[in-house]
Amino acid sequence: MKVILLSDQRHLGKRGEVVEVKPGYGRNYLVPQGLALEATHANQVYFDQQRAKFDARHAKEREAAQTAAQKFTGLRLEVPKRVGETDTLYGSVTAGDVADLLAGRGLTVDRRRIDLEGGIKTLGEHAVRIELHPEVITEITVVVVRQE
Repeated sequence: MKVILLSDQRHLGKRGEVVEVKPGYGRNYLVPQGLALEATHANQVYFDQQRAKFDARHAKEREAAQTAAQKFTGLRLEVPKRVGETDTLYGSVTAGDVADLLAGRGLTVDRRRIDLEGGIKTLGEHAVRIELHPEVITEITVVVVRQE
């Protein structure tokens, strides 16, 4: 199934591109969420007419993400976790844990936008990327300490 992307998608492509996706993914997720249109001639004409409107909305979202990114600059989060005798964590620090800590500080971020690169499984400092917008990526420091 071919679709026209209405917004940038991390693993699919940029806004305005016509990409091939599996039919179920297009019909059940992309189109109902307003992330894509089916690639028909009529929808292509509609997209071309609405491009200025989409560009304005995209710029507004980027500006909001840049403003939010300033709040994350230099942020350090401390996560107490239980560890074993060899200083290995019981479990790991997940994106949900980081999102909860950020929410405790009044910063709301969807856990799917937090990139831990496979999870945090050791004590110490770790750099964590947060993708607030496809063009705005910020980084925070997560410090994992031994829970007393």
